This record gives sequence, C-alpha cells and structure tokens, in this order.
Amino acid sequence: MTLRFSTDVLVIGSGAAGLATALHLSSRGRVIVLSKDDIRDGSTNRAQGGVAAVSQPADSVDAHVRDTISAGAGLCDEKIVRHVVSRARQAIDHIEDLGLEFDQQDNGPHLTREGGHTHRRVLHVADTTGQAIATTLINRVTSDTKINILTKRIAIDVVRADTPNRHAARTLGAYVYNAATGNVEVIEAKYVVLATGGASKVYQYTSNPDGSTGDGIAMAWRAGCRVANMEFNQFHPTCLYHPDARSFLISEAIRGEGGRLVLNNGERFMDRFDPRAEMAPRDVVARAIDFEMKRLGLECVYLDITHLPDKQIEQRFPNILETCLGVGIDIRRHRIPVVPAAHYTCGGILVDKTGKTDVEGLYAVGENAHTGLHGANRLASNSLLECLVFARSVADDIAKGLSNFRGHFLGDIPDWDESRVTDSDENVVLSHNWSELRRCMWNYVGIVRTNKRLERAARRIGLLKQEVHDYYSNYRVNGDLIELRNLIHVAELMVQAAQWRRESRGLHYTLDYPQPRTNPRPSILYPVVDPLDVLQPINRQRKQSKTR
Repeated sequence: MTLRFSTDVLVIGSGAAGLATALHLSSRGRVIVLSKDDIRDGSTNRAQGGVAAVSQPADSVDAHVRDTISAGAGLCDEKIVRHVVSRARQAIDHIEDLGLEFDQQDNGPHLTREGGHTHRRVLHVADTTGQAIATTLINRVTSDTKINILTKRIAIDVVRADTPNRHAARTLGAYVYNAATGNVEVIEAKYVVLATGGASKVYQYTSNPDGSTGDGIAMAWRAGCRVANMEFNQFHPTCLYHPDARSFLISEAIRGEGGRLVLNNGERFMDRFDPRAEMAPRDVVARAIDFEMKRLGLECVYLDITHLPDKQIEQRFPNILETCLGVGIDIRRHRIPVVPAAHYTCGGILVDKTGKTDVEGLYAVGENAHTGLHGANRLASNSLLECLVFARSVADDIAKGLSNFRGHFLGDIPDWDESRVTDSDENVVLSHNWSELRRCMWNYVGIVRTNKRLERAARRIGLLKQEVHDYYSNYRVNGDLIELRNLIHVAELMVQAAQWRRESRGLHYTLDYPQPRTNPRPSILYPVVDPLDVLQPINRQRKQSKTR
C-alpha cells in the first residue's frame, strides 16, 4: 500500500478554486488534487446565484468596483477589487472555452441582479450555476493525465522545513488522512495550494453543512501564516426553514427578480431598515430578519414570489421549485419560509495578489483566502468570480517558481508516527464537542454580538481546545477529529478578531459598539507561538510530555 506520494503541486480542495488552479497548472507540471469525498460533492455545487461580471454597455468596471467597496463597508482593498473585477471577462471567456454555457436571451447573456448590485451583471445557469461550473471543471480535470485526483482524503497539516529562521521556512508538503484505509499518508510537493473553502460549519445553522470546516485556515495558522478579518462571517438571509430540508439555500436572485420578504401576516418590512429594501446587501437583510424574528418571537419569515408568472418561476428557478415541492411548498402558490444561516467566511489566510501566504511555497485561493476583495461583507456573486480570477493568478506565479525550482524535497518529511497512540473508545467526546462548539458560536458569535457573549465564547472554546488537544495527542486520528480540531482553532480566531474590533461594521455588529469608527482597518492576527514547537504533528507524542 502506497503511503507516500510526490508531486510538483499539491492542491488541497476540489471546489471551483482548486480545480481551476489545477487546470491552469497541469501544462506546467504534475498536480495532485485532494478531495474530502467524491470530487463532485464540494460546496461549489451548492452555489445558485452566478458569476458577477460587467456584460452590458450600461454597466462598467467602475460601477462594479463601487458596488463591491460599498458592500464591503470600507474594508475592501481597492487595488485588489479592481484587479479582480477588471479580469472578470477573461475568467468568463476561459470557463466558456472549457464548455460552460451561461443562460442566454435574444440580445446576449441573460443577466440577473442581486443585493448590493446597481446593475444586472450576474451571469448564471438557471439557479444551479455552481453545479454547472463544477461539472465543467470536473470533466476537464478528470480527463487531464497530468492531474492525479485523490478522493476520501483529509489534509491534517502542512509541513514546513524546520529552519532556525521561521520567516525563511518553506513548505515541503502535507500529512493526509486517507478515510478509506484509515492510514496517514505523506504527500511531498514543491508547492502547496490551500483551496479548502470556508468555515461556516463552525455555526449550528449553515448553508454549507458538509466540508466547510476551516481546514485551510487552521492549517495555515498552525504553519505560521497571518489571518485577517475573521470576525466577518456572512449569514445568508434566506435559507429554507423546513425540518425535511437540510440547509437548502434560497438564492438571492429570487429577490433580484422581485421576491418580497414578509412577516407571517404578509406585511413587508425591509423598507423600514434600508431604502434598498430587499436589494440591500446581505448583512443588512440578515440583521433585519434576525431583528424581526426576535422582536415578534417568530421561527422564520417568508419570501414571497407568488406574484411572478408561473413560467418565469419555472424557467428561472427550476431547482428551487423542485426542492420546495419535495417538502410540500409550491413556490408559485405559497410563500417560502426562510431564516438566516452561516454562509460565507469573508476573512481568511492573508495573501497577496498572487495568492502567496507568509510561508514560501504555500498559496491560498478561494474562500479560505483573504485577498482584500470582500472587506467586511461580500457582494453577492463575487465569490465564484474571485475563485476563477485568483486561480489564474496563483497558477501563473507557481509556474514561474517551477521553472526556476532548485530545491530538494523528496524524503524530507518523516513518515507519520503512530507508535505511541491507540484507537479511541471515546468517540462520543468528539460528537459532544462538535455540538457544543457549534451552539456556542451560534449563540455568542452570531449575527448580533456583545462583549459578554464573546467572553463566554472564548472561555468555552478554550476548554474545548484543551480537550481536543489531549485527544489528538493520545489517539489515532480520524476525519471527525481532524475537522473538529480545525474548527476549534478557527472559532478561536473568529472570537479574537471580534473582540479586537470595537465598532460595528459590515457583518460584525455588536450592541456594545453600535457605530462604525472612522479610518477602519482590517483585523490581522499574528501567530504568537512557533508552530514548529507545539503544533507540528510528527512531534505530537514527544511534545505532549512537556509541562506548559
């Protein structure tokens, strides 16, 4: 059984960001792509809205930049915003060249409008754009002989070269858990790309229930990378509220086509919170829904599109219609019960415009990266655009490095050592800690925060962190343990960032500091303990015995 692999580039993650990066790189070297499950099960498949790109004369790059910065509440990096928006057409052309066909109308692409946009500029494939993009990329990746896809793999940690100067450290590859065999594998690589998605599963209610466990962010932090803006977790305003619907997202495009948010008596309420009403940015809409639910003691509010023609609903939202019909809701006749749910991590691993992190040879792309595009709140349908644009930027920079690579890396990573750990008979501890962490984050670090709530969260997370560290030090790893360990580290970062920001801005709203400050800054967290000392997995048994 092979427990060691080597490659030029290791891409950890098989969503749009990871697959697009792999495709751009396959002509430049050997690529391994890791997928937690089947390659078709990533979060990209759940994206309903589309890709924001200027596509009509009435629109402009400048307008798209302004809308992005406005939604980002003063924390976007304008240079990065322009970098991404101005390359949208190139990204669209590339994905279309790979075989994707966006919906068309008589005079060109059919464009929809979503919250925060001043123009119709969202290209889409009905209400399953993410699935269409994922399918297009998967078809190309699986037929590319230079790309090796390893499924049922969960990365444990990125491994750095052990040098006296941590700022000169370089990635060597990663330790990877094979969920099918239960073994830990070594993958040595000249370059590693983190494309693991966000961390929304840290919350009890989320639109991304499966893989969004903050793996890339936690691994990068343990490897010595800075993270930024972790307090800004976007709650999508409209997830289907039904016991038989598991975290199903109701696309923002429904509001873009005229959907109305109403209370249980049919009364509209968004115009009391923002003059843009239903077309306000997501942070505004989510807070308004949360406020009304708490004020009136409601379990949900409703999204009403019954006034739209049946044909329009059937053609524009076939997947939402089918899913709702499956739980007894005909959206052509009935209002849709909705609630906010954790959706998108706007912060992440601090990178430059080529996707470089603080560790040489380590890159990040997609939702686990903080590029500066989203600021304090993400503009709808900018996420898929960011994935496609930065995939090319990352690949181009790595390609330059591959052509000049002179380092030696084969055999530098020791085999994973399990000689001093045992199988656990206490897996109930993991399930209990999973539930406690997610409830804690939902109750204390949710849509509305206070200093006391954040203090409570910090105390509970600290206790959970110690328990999981002890568990990790004594027992063989498994998928639940790896993901829980990552989520606890990410939750701690979210709370630290939220405590640092003494103002309300974008997705971070606190009752103790309800007003925004002038001259806002991103929250950048610096690792204060050398990861090589306490978190390197190959030394986990030896470090356990130290008194700290």
